[in-house]
Amino acid sequence: MIQPLEQPDVKVIDQFFGEDWAMYNGDACEVVKGIPTDSIHYSIFSPPFASLYTYSASERDMGNARTHSEFYEHFKFLIAELYRITMPGRLLSFHCMNLPSSKERDGVIGILDFRGDLIRMFRNAGYIYHSEVVIWKDPVTAMQRTKALGLLHKQIKKDSCMSRQGIPDYLVTMRKPGDNPERVTHTNENFPVSLWQRYASPVWFDINPSKTLQKESAREDKDERHICPLQLEVIERAIELWSNPQDTVLSPFAGIGSEGHVALQKSRKLSESN
Repeated sequence: MIQPLEQPDVKVIDQFFGEDWAMYNGDACEVVKGIPTDSIHYSIFSPPFASLYTYSASERDMGNARTHSEFYEHFKFLIAELYRITMPGRLLSFHCMNLPSSKERDGVIGILDFRGDLIRMFRNAGYIYHSEVVIWKDPVTAMQRTKALGLLHKQIKKDSCMSRQGIPDYLVTMRKPGDNPERVTHTNENFPVSLWQRYASPVWFDINPSKTLQKESAREDKDERHICPLQLEVIERAIELWSNPQDTVLSPFAGIGSEGHVALQKSRKLSESN
């Protein structure tokens, strides 16, 4: 069983434990301080996308940031702790996308290099930029949902210099320096060449965007305002590829529990903060 947090002064609202999992309800920046150094085999999560979405009214909510700089200042504290608790030679993956800029908020219509900013932050903390995969998204669906100027067909006829491609998702993976004390190995039986070729592709075209954990749409006014669950197939592939059965998988942003759901399905141990 995963044990309670090490440091008694770590502020946790609630802790819940099962046979192979632990859930900590508290500020992720503080909760991870109680996790032992070099103890996490793999981490996977989708961080708040700066100020794109506001999840709650709390000042501790990283998504409740007035500017991108404010978000980055907040997020760097968590990155430093994630580096400390990650086992040497092991990996951390984060899901992200580049962010559309608007004339009202940013002064121009364009795209902000959010993915690149996150990579630089993790590298500054000591991580090695290990790999990334582009997750294809349907531009028609994005156009219908966002009404983005650059994706509208009428913009082609008006002035195509303001037209653009859709914005994909990324799964970026970072590696902590050092020798991995517990290698992750696969056999031809559980990881044949055909499967590896699919996973090794720099673009995943076959991720089902609708295969996610679901959350009821009706919520009270003060409940979380935005739910954006990570696709289960993305989590499944990452956990299968980069962790062993019984490894401890961390999600510092538990959300509705997508990473934990998959980790337990794949016979991993789970540590989540929310």
